[in-house]
Amino acid sequence: MTTQTAPPPPAAAGPAVRRMAAAVLLGPARRTALLTALCFAVTCAIGLQGWTSVSLGGFDLGIFDQGVRGYAHFGLPVSTLKSFHHEFPPGFSLLGDHFSPVLALLAPLYWIWDDPRSLIIGQSLLFAAGVPLIRRIAGYAFAGAEPRTARRAADLAGLVYGLGWPLLVAARVGFHEVAFAVPLTLLMLERGLARRYGTVLLAALLLCCTKEDLGLLVGAYGLVLLLRTRRTDDRAGRRTGLGLLLGGPVASAAAITWLIPAMGGEPGYYWNYGSLGTDGGDALRNLLHDPFLLVQAAFDQPLKPLLLLWLFGTMLLLPLRSATVLCAVPLLAERILSSNPNHWSIARHYDSLLWPVLLTAAIEVLGRLSAAGRPERSLRRARRLGLGAAGIALVAAVPIGLVPLVLPTSWVPKPSEAALVRAAALIPDGASVEADNQIAPRLTARTDVVLVDGTPRGREYVLTRGDKRSFPFKTDKEQAERIQLLLAHGYRQLWAEDGVVLLHREGDEPIPGEHVPGPGSKPVQDEVPTDVGHNLFRG
Repeated sequence: MTTQTAPPPPAAAGPAVRRMAAAVLLGPARRTALLTALCFAVTCAIGLQGWTSVSLGGFDLGIFDQGVRGYAHFGLPVSTLKSFHHEFPPGFSLLGDHFSPVLALLAPLYWIWDDPRSLIIGQSLLFAAGVPLIRRIAGYAFAGAEPRTARRAADLAGLVYGLGWPLLVAARVGFHEVAFAVPLTLLMLERGLARRYGTVLLAALLLCCTKEDLGLLVGAYGLVLLLRTRRTDDRAGRRTGLGLLLGGPVASAAAITWLIPAMGGEPGYYWNYGSLGTDGGDALRNLLHDPFLLVQAAFDQPLKPLLLLWLFGTMLLLPLRSATVLCAVPLLAERILSSNPNHWSIARHYDSLLWPVLLTAAIEVLGRLSAAGRPERSLRRARRLGLGAAGIALVAAVPIGLVPLVLPTSWVPKPSEAALVRAAALIPDGASVEADNQIAPRLTARTDVVLVDGTPRGREYVLTRGDKRSFPFKTDKEQAERIQLLLAHGYRQLWAEDGVVLLHREGDEPIPGEHVPGPGSKPVQDEVPTDVGHNLFRG
């Protein structure tokens, strides 16, 4: 960490001097530890609150729980919740959905505690690991500033990062692979500033193993390194930058084209850019013919410019003055050009991927403006901008993540969700189950569970609701009709309360529409409900 500290006191110094020097030396480490613990405590509390209130669903906490449990048993990350609902053929693993082998590193957590909440804890630990990294980044950025300014900048950077609304949102919606992407991105950026390019390459490799599209972020950072080292004698930096610029996109292309299909995935399954073309090649040809298509796709929905305005406006446009912001361009383009409304709001985990980049870029700009020797006017402006951006970030975190933590009602499940928990306790271990999305994570450890969806699966038990819409149904009427269908074809009601129904299959009577994915199954995507994509702050 680049922090101004006093030299060790001589042996003849008095006890008071030694205590003062020790306080100066240990102060930054203690503040780092405190801010790290704060980040972990808040994000973990938000995640556990989602668990106790039964607001974390099988999509996606249950899916990752099944996958990491597969790694913990030295197998592939297989998820019946994912494969059955989206009709993937047998042999499909989560590596065929997103190329995220880095998730195997979480397997030891399940050797300690075989429970989905291990992922919540693990994600919070990974988020918290970013605190010392962002403080080091602030140390490099403010190396030319007054020591007191540099210390305050590092403290404020750690606080804003640790309580940043993107991390709080990611914790609120459950576990995702972004848990690794956040600290690895910070590690890559921090080691690049320190010119430790071996670790930069390691972080970049792990990012490519975190999600298939993160190779584009790696490639963009390679461009940043090339821009920063082009007029210097840093040959290692230029070589590293060129390697990342070429290797990152190649890694993404290899994962999407070869590795994901090899694990049972469907090529082009996540292509959400129909306005540009039917696939990547078609889109490129169309854009070469008519580049204006890019602008049309980026602004065809009101939420898209609002998303950009929120992300950059709440940081007072500071990131736009640093080359580091280029790292965010591929991830932002994925969302802005997408036709999937789930990508347009800030209510999901996607912004946590951008948070390390945007915050680092803002810190770099403020560091330049705060360099010693600059005019007093520039220093005052830097202080106002820094405090303003930090204040906005912390104020935004209050309603988004902090207020619910102190509301007792936010920790208590609603009657319908509480009834799901009671009904799940009646299902015996080892049973085959079709379960409501909200209760699925509580059954993954001890049953063979799939999601209740539009297709009957013929399982022993069905746990669902008939009066409250639950993913992936479009209306509660569809769920009520499913209950009546099953009751008319061999199922008996064992339990019912607060709209929740537990059914048990009594015979082998065929169910109309019953289907289990087989070798010839063609994967499908969910249809996004019409009420999604109209509010920046709701999913």
